[in-house]
Amino acid sequence: MKIPRMRWIIGAMLFFATALNYADRQALAIVSHTIRVQFGMTEIDYSRIVAAFFLAYAIMYAGSGYIVDRLGTKRGFGLFISVWSLASCLHAFARSVVGFGACRFMLGLGEPGNWPAATKAVQEWFAPRYRALGVGIFNAGSSVGSALAPPIVSYLTIRYGWQFAFIGVGAAGFIWLAAWMLLYDPPHKSRWITTEEYDRIKGEVAPPSETLPATAKKVAWGKVIRTRESVAITAARTLTDPVMYFVIFWLPEYLEKERHFNLAMVGEYSWVPFVFGGVAYTLGGWLSAWLIGRGWNLGRSRKFVMLLGAACLPVAIAAPHVPGAALAIAATCFLTFGHGFWTSNLQALPADLFPGNEVGTVAGFSGMGGALAGMFANLGTGYVVSRFSYSPVFLAAGLMHPIGMFIIWRMLPDSRFRERQAA
Repeated sequence: MKIPRMRWIIGAMLFFATALNYADRQALAIVSHTIRVQFGMTEIDYSRIVAAFFLAYAIMYAGSGYIVDRLGTKRGFGLFISVWSLASCLHAFARSVVGFGACRFMLGLGEPGNWPAATKAVQEWFAPRYRALGVGIFNAGSSVGSALAPPIVSYLTIRYGWQFAFIGVGAAGFIWLAAWMLLYDPPHKSRWITTEEYDRIKGEVAPPSETLPATAKKVAWGKVIRTRESVAITAARTLTDPVMYFVIFWLPEYLEKERHFNLAMVGEYSWVPFVFGGVAYTLGGWLSAWLIGRGWNLGRSRKFVMLLGAACLPVAIAAPHVPGAALAIAATCFLTFGHGFWTSNLQALPADLFPGNEVGTVAGFSGMGGALAGMFANLGTGYVVSRFSYSPVFLAAGLMHPIGMFIIWRMLPDSRFRERQAA
């Protein structure tokens, strides 16, 4: 049996995996107030639980890309989604700060593998022109997962209890895993792809030699991460990834504390910014492909779309100062929309600038920078909001992307893309 448009089936699977990834991580944020009240936790306790996630996330993000490069995309992705889905289910049995912290730590060990594995899958199935679109599609899953999580988790919590919410989203990951192991292989090994589609894409995607597990030849990861391209990508993600983490882990807390929402209202309204982010992920990837089709070079198109995204972020600075909750959510929508444009192209850069057996390593190491920054930013957020307000946090969130854009513009001129493409 052959499946038409197999490339887009793979893109859809990456989309759903990322949606599950974010639903799993956001479930705690949605029920955080309920759990804090039930177990007598403070905002500082909550920030430490989330910090345990980020510590494991940072540790494994650095290694996840290398593991995916060594195991190959199919087995690597399968390993990581198994770990994070099991961790999500185990949250239902936690009863203390230490217990939740241990579950979040395990979740943090599993979830980073999504990004290097998905990036490698995009390189294996998508031509350079469409890579940002492929990255945008799977990253749109993060916003869809974040948008669906509040109403679903709130409903399950109100109807059945918060334990069932964690078990439900975790079980969905194992269903995805079964489909992945059945359907995924690189194009030259896939038994599902049609002959016509394979003939059309085989000259544009990563060659078979770069889709094999890197067991015969180890990646010189120390040399790879010291390249100018890797340093630039890592610096940009270190600055900007924590901005989205703030929205994921602290927006429900902000709405409950500062805008006086209850759990039902959080489920009813906190999904809105993530819808804008999901649209932006796909639109940003499409726009980059459209510009390349109109004659723009690869580097210029990527950076232009990232610049458009970075220009949206300063609007979010106004969120804690506007008079109503609706305007605060609207200001936050600029943050998620701009981040979607930014990330759909930033996360395509490893596939643009490195060979297939190094893509996972670069994606993983750069993600580690974002995770470490997210851990410290989260601890700082807990301290600032418990003693002052959310205003300094929104101020910092609005400025990080413009600073990151300056770094990319200076360190990655168009000539670096041409040299890498020629190589």
